[in-house]
Amino acid sequence: MKLGVIADTHLTKPSPYLEECIQKHFNDVEMILHAGDVVETSVMDMFSERGVRLVAGNMDSWEIQQTAPVKQVIHVEGFAIGLIHGWGSPQGIEDRLIKEFDQIDILVYGHTHNASSFTRGGVLFFNPGSPTDKRFARQNTLGILEMSKHYSSKIITLEPRKGVL
Repeated sequence: MKLGVIADTHLTKPSPYLEECIQKHFNDVEMILHAGDVVETSVMDMFSERGVRLVAGNMDSWEIQQTAPVKQVIHVEGFAIGLIHGWGSPQGIEDRLIKEFDQIDILVYGHTHNASSFTRGGVLFFNPGSPTDKRFARQNTLGILEMSKHYSSKIITLEPRKGVL
């Protein structure tokens, strides 16, 4: 099973740029995991053709914070994926977030805007970065998780956008 992974979209309305990125890179995914900071619910319309699992982030609207959980565990192909946004300083964020889950194979998170993918203590820590915001990162990114008997992760660097979102 192929999963699209995204976080920190930080948009108040759908974006042609982000829609183009989703069509290009998530065209064959079966599910999308969004690790928070969508900001406004109308942005979720861009993901409506696929199953989306969303957690609320610290910048999300009141409506999203009332309807989306802060964290959840998703079971895919026998693996447990912990999905959470994150909070506080990027320093030590993984140590704080892993404590929120009992037993998971993969931790998907956002908040830092910096993409990362590494394994520690038998857990894959996967942050897709931000496809739209570069305040804390040099490039815009999103991610792919492929799940079967094993799993693999991929960070996709997006082409620089021209004009506005």
